[in-house]
Amino acid sequence: MRTDISMQDAIFITFPNGDRREFPRGSTGLQIAESISGGLAREALGVKVNGTVMDLHRPIEQDAAVQILTWNDDEGKEVYWHSSSHLMAHAVEALFPGAKFGVGPAIEEGFYYDIDIEHTLTPEDLEHIEKKMAELAKEDKRFDRSVFTRQEALDFWGAKGDQYKIEMISEFPDDEIISCYTEGSFTDLCRGPHLPSAGRIKYIKLLNVSGSYWRGDAKNPQMQRIYGITFPKKKELDEYLVRLEEARKRDHRKLGRELDLFAFHDVAPGAPFWLPRGMVLFRELQQLIRVLLDGADYEEILTPILVKKELWEQSGHWQHYKENMFLVEDGEDQIFSLKPMNCPESTFVYRHRVRSYRDLPLRYSELGTNHRNELSGALNGMFRVRQFHMDDAHIYVRPDQILDEITALLTLVDRFYKIFGFEPYYKLSTRPEEAMGDPSLWDTAEKGLSDALEANGIDYKLNPGDGAFYGPKIDISVRDALGRSWQLATIQLDFQMPERFELEYIDEHNERKRPVMIHRAIMGSMERFIGVLIEHFAGAFPIWLSPVQAAVLPISDQFIEYGREVQLALRAAGVRVELDNRNEKIGYKIRDWEVHKVPYMLVVGEKERESRTVSVRRHKEGDLGARGVDEFLDLITREIADKTL
Repeated sequence: MRTDISMQDAIFITFPNGDRREFPRGSTGLQIAESISGGLAREALGVKVNGTVMDLHRPIEQDAAVQILTWNDDEGKEVYWHSSSHLMAHAVEALFPGAKFGVGPAIEEGFYYDIDIEHTLTPEDLEHIEKKMAELAKEDKRFDRSVFTRQEALDFWGAKGDQYKIEMISEFPDDEIISCYTEGSFTDLCRGPHLPSAGRIKYIKLLNVSGSYWRGDAKNPQMQRIYGITFPKKKELDEYLVRLEEARKRDHRKLGRELDLFAFHDVAPGAPFWLPRGMVLFRELQQLIRVLLDGADYEEILTPILVKKELWEQSGHWQHYKENMFLVEDGEDQIFSLKPMNCPESTFVYRHRVRSYRDLPLRYSELGTNHRNELSGALNGMFRVRQFHMDDAHIYVRPDQILDEITALLTLVDRFYKIFGFEPYYKLSTRPEEAMGDPSLWDTAEKGLSDALEANGIDYKLNPGDGAFYGPKIDISVRDALGRSWQLATIQLDFQMPERFELEYIDEHNERKRPVMIHRAIMGSMERFIGVLIEHFAGAFPIWLSPVQAAVLPISDQFIEYGREVQLALRAAGVRVELDNRNEKIGYKIRDWEVHKVPYMLVVGEKERESRTVSVRRHKEGDLGARGVDEFLDLITREIADKTL
C-alpha cells in the first residue's frame, strides 16, 4: 500500500481482475492506465467507472471499480466511432461553411452524421471529406468537454443558425447543464464520452451517403446522412473492406433476383411478391417452427388483420404507435387499422372462456400477417418492409411460472438457432422513456427477466431504455458468416396488457388473479430472417432448406427419358428436383446450376442409363463419382432429414 498519500486524498480503484490499488483523489483514467505496465495507456480509448463509460481525462473522485477500455471492448469501439463522427462533422464544416448538423452516433460498425447543406454530396465529396479528416487527425487536438447553461447553448448555436441543435436544446429542462465537446475549432453538442484526442483516429473510410428525414419524420426537412468507419490499424480497415465487398456479393436483394426467390414492385412498396422458389423457404421455415412448437405444447391461433381503432386505444398502441399504423375508414365513420402486431388480439382468445390456474401456462402461437407504415426512404429489401409475417407467440402464465417458462423459451431459441449454426447472444432491454404503466410493474418484469438469464447461466449485456413501451425484453442476436450482428429473437415480459384488458384466472382459492403475458418471437419477422439466411449462406442453403435440392442434367436429348425416370424416383421420395431438358451443352448446364447454387447435380448419359446410376456433382465440390439411384436417394434423404449444414 502506498504511504505518500493521506487517507483524505486517497481513493481505492478496483480493477476487473479483482486487484485493488490506491491512487490520489482526482486521478484520471489516463493516469491510471499510465500506471499499468504493458503500454495500456497507448491503447486506452475510454474508461468505465462503476459501469459508466467516461472520458480518460475526467477525474475520479471516489472509490470505484474501473476498467480501461481499448479497441478490444465494444464500449471502446463505440467511443472511437462516436469521436470519429465528430471529426467527420468538423471536416464537413471546414469544407462546407454554414453546414448544420443533426445527430451523429456510433452504430454497430462505424458511425454516421446527419447534415444539412445545400450541396448534394457525391463520391468525390466523400473523398475530400476523408482527406480533411486525416489532416485534422494529424493535428491531434484534444476532445475537451465543457458545459453550457441552456441559454448559453441557445446563444451559441443560434449564432451559427443551426436550427437542429436549437430544437434539441429547447427540449432540455431550464436548469439542465448542457455538455459540449470541442476538438480544434469545432464544438458539438454531446454527452460524450470521447477519445483523449483526434490523433487516435488513424484509418478512415467514408462509405456512402443517403437521404434521411430529421428525427425520422417525413414532415421534417430532409438531410444527408454520411456513413463511415475508422480503425486504429490499416490491416483492420483492409479486412473490413474485403468483408464489405463480400457482403455486396451476398446482398439478399441481388441474390433474391438471381435465385428467383422474390420480387418487389412499385404497386406494393415494401411488400415482397414471393416467387415459387422463395415460397419453398417460407414454407420450410414455417414447417420447422410448427414442429418445434407442437413439441413444446403450443396451440396455434389466427386473428384478424383489420381491427377497429378501439382495440389499439385500449392496448396503448394508439397513443404510442399510431404513426406506424395503416389506417382505414369504412365509409361509416369507423376507423380501422391493419394490425402492426398480434398481441392485443390474442387477449380475446384468452378471454374466450373462463380460465383456471390449472389451464396455465397457455401458449398461443400465431404466424400472422402484420403491416407497419415504414417511411419509404427506410425500406430496405427484406430487412425493412411494410408487410411481414411474425412467428409470434403469446404465453399466459401465473407469476410463479415465469422463471420456468422463460427458461423453456431460452432453450427453444438456442435449439432453433443451432440448426443454422448460429450462436445466440443476449441483451436485456429495460424501461424506455415513453413507457406505459406502473413503474413498479416494470421493476418486477425487469427482475423476472434478469433472474431467468442468471438462473440459466447466460451472460448478457444491459441495454438501458430500449424495451418496448409495454414491457422489458430479452433481445437475442446472432452473428452471420461475415461476423455481422443481427437482432432476431425477442422475449418480452408484459404486466401491462393483462391489466389493460382485465385478463383473469381463478386461482386455487377461487379468487380472481391477473396472469402475466410473455411475448416471444424466434425468427422475428420471417422476411427479415430469410434475408439474413440468404446473406449468411450466400444463397447456398443447407439442402433441407434449398428450393431445388437436386437437378438432373441429361447430356443430350436422347437421355431425357432416363433423366425423367431419375427425377420421378427422387420426387416420389420427397426430394425437390428439376429436370434440365434444355438443348444446351452439359458444361453450360453445370455452370448455370452452380450459379443457382443447387446442392446436387446428377449428370446422366449412356453409361449412367446402362448401369442405372447417376454421376453426382456437389455444389462447389465438383464430381463425387457415380452412385446408384437408390444409393444416392439414401444419401440425400438422410442429409435432408438430419438438417445438416
